[in-house]
Amino acid sequence: MTAKKVEIVVSPKPAHFVGDGFRVHNFIPGVQGLDMKRMDPFIMLDYNSKFHFNGSERPRGVGVHPHRGFETVTIAYQGKVEHHDSAGGGGIIGEGDVQWMTAAKGVLHKEYHETEWSKKGGIFQMVQLWVNLPAKDKMSCPKYQAIENSAMKRVDLGDNGFVEIIAGEYNGQKGPAYTFTPLNMMNAKLKAGGKAEFSFPAHFNTAALVIEGSITVNGEQKAASDHFVLFRNEGETFSIEAHEDSIVLIISGEPINEPIYPHGPFVMNTREEIMQAFEDFNTGKFGYLED
Repeated sequence: MTAKKVEIVVSPKPAHFVGDGFRVHNFIPGVQGLDMKRMDPFIMLDYNSKFHFNGSERPRGVGVHPHRGFETVTIAYQGKVEHHDSAGGGGIIGEGDVQWMTAAKGVLHKEYHETEWSKKGGIFQMVQLWVNLPAKDKMSCPKYQAIENSAMKRVDLGDNGFVEIIAGEYNGQKGPAYTFTPLNMMNAKLKAGGKAEFSFPAHFNTAALVIEGSITVNGEQKAASDHFVLFRNEGETFSIEAHEDSIVLIISGEPINEPIYPHGPFVMNTREEIMQAFEDFNTGKFGYLED
């Protein structure tokens, strides 16, 4: 095994609002080469860093909109999110929980602050990832995985902290999420001075997002809170050490290596497929969902 070195540490771009409920920094597709092709199968990453929302009787969020050709993965760190889609999926994503929605051939969905949480308000912090689907699965049936924190496998690191696995494998333990292609997604929750080691295939696109605290990677590269660490596609192993109590989201996936043709809420392989997606949406083939 050889070391997987850091390619770049990316600071967060200025935040912008998605709807009125998600104040996000966009990392993928973003600056400094973090495009869809480079990060495939992770084709979008929005990070809602800690932000205080005042209480509101009307839950803030994003109204009904369509998706086709990929999956949305929402990880709630603080606050609560509610979701509904036209395929019948839905529920409340509590702190530490994950919603994994496979849009595939097409759904309408809406997402917003959970009603009771919205009334009180508070600190809100979350990540949303778009995970690409291979061409053979883009027109499969939609599905929905509600992954509660208690269902995630935890690997205890003793005095260092622990790693909770959403998808993929760490130290022989597997996460609960079903994935169409090989990928890993996990949170390293380290105590001050704690250290964790990771190993993924060299060709997997691999990155880390510092959700809380600050870390040193491979004993040499520092990364502060809200910063994104991209690794080179060479070598397999790397380590992170926490300077203070820290939470680090680790993602690593095998590139699908197919053409990526995105347009707004659709990600397909060709322009023709995008045109068909718009036609299908406009003719009601994505179902119905009340706004």
